[in-house]
Amino acid sequence: MLKRQRRAPIYEALQRFREMRVVPFDVPGHKRGRGNPELTAFLGEKCVGVDVNSMKPLDNLCHPHSVIREAEQLAAEAFRASEAFLMVGGTTSSVQTMILSTCKRGDKIILPRNVHKSVINALVLCGAIPVYVNPELNGCLGISLGMRRDQVKKAIERNPDAVAVLVNNPTYYGICSDLRAIVKMAHEAGMKCLADEAHGTHFYFGNGLPVSAMAAGADMAAVSMHKSGGSLTQSSFLLTGPNVHAGYVRQIINLTQTTSGSYLLMSSLDISRRLLALHGREIFHKVVDMAEYARQEINDIGGYYAFGRELMNGDSVFNFDTTKLSVHTREIGLAGIEVYDILRDDYDIQIEFGDIGNILAYLSMGDRIQELERLVSALAEIRRRYQKDPAGMLTEEFVEPEVVISPQGAFYAEKESVPLEEGLGRICSEFVMCYPPGIPILAPGERITEAILEHIQYAKEKGCSMTGSEDLELKRINVLK
Repeated sequence: MLKRQRRAPIYEALQRFREMRVVPFDVPGHKRGRGNPELTAFLGEKCVGVDVNSMKPLDNLCHPHSVIREAEQLAAEAFRASEAFLMVGGTTSSVQTMILSTCKRGDKIILPRNVHKSVINALVLCGAIPVYVNPELNGCLGISLGMRRDQVKKAIERNPDAVAVLVNNPTYYGICSDLRAIVKMAHEAGMKCLADEAHGTHFYFGNGLPVSAMAAGADMAAVSMHKSGGSLTQSSFLLTGPNVHAGYVRQIINLTQTTSGSYLLMSSLDISRRLLALHGREIFHKVVDMAEYARQEINDIGGYYAFGRELMNGDSVFNFDTTKLSVHTREIGLAGIEVYDILRDDYDIQIEFGDIGNILAYLSMGDRIQELERLVSALAEIRRRYQKDPAGMLTEEFVEPEVVISPQGAFYAEKESVPLEEGLGRICSEFVMCYPPGIPILAPGERITEAILEHIQYAKEKGCSMTGSEDLELKRINVLK
């Protein structure tokens, strides 16, 4: 297997192409960069020189049969999947393909409410009906945990006509549900099990990390290679198990994915898969060690809580992704988004996100211990300079929704725009979320409650980036007439 994994067929084909003197009377119009010298100067001749169109030597993403097909087969082998599909529309495209391949209009799908907006977007597109398993909350941290086994069991028993169960593996904060048990329950009920592994690429290549979706027997998994896998932004894999019709999945992918697949993105997937297959265990062992070191150092500062495997309880926190450096900030009197802004504006440190009570520093193969020491030092100084009384701060990231109608029904219904505060009691017809992490506070079809309005106003005041609504300033909101 390792000998085969040394191949990178798309990359190799582009290298051969680079040595040829092909005259380009095709797209893209920059013609290997000659037509856009400013772009070429910015990105470099090597980069724009392989920003090319599909042609016989380079295969075709929509219907691969040579180098792209070989790259897919190598990826499937590396991730121990039956099939792997190269995705150039981000993991959003992978997630939506999972749902569109599994659900039709009116079908039920069981899922946690703390899903990424791409999941609910897919329900808008296909008309499936969500059956939410509201995740357990950690009262101290204010974050959503995983789905408990008994919650999933009850949801399956109450909805035997559901077609699938979707699981976050892991959540943004690194929390994992008991995926093997959920897969078993879903399959025994005749349902598919889908995994959003946007933040779990490394599970396939690390020792001592939570189980990957394919190893747990899931039917499909959306894997965000550009997050922890080292590929270029917007590149992803969709993995499928043995009981999924790969040809049909390809047809679903081709409904929405571009016909002009970027060879920059595809070659980055090819090269990164090779790197992980050959060296992934060594790479992620170092990442785990760095994260554990940083957790200890941050907890020694006082006031902060960099949480980890001590949260594990055998059920709603069945496992924890030890590469995630999630830090609770509320006890120093600062919202996570406030710490996020201070780190960026005063210390030139860019972390992944800050929300109401936590920050996340995303660690992966490119991080170094000296940069972590700079982060730890900055956090210590922030505590010294800005610490205040936490009284009056909101304590929970997640507000349990009241679902009234389906996301598709609400999104396409007759609607009107009202001032945000006048939306109380009305049915929302659009999304409202902090991004990142992109988990909706409100989704189409949900009732606007006092707690939700309070959460939105608090998040706005603290400086969270509010997205999803038609009104970019979120002074107004669309509701059903």
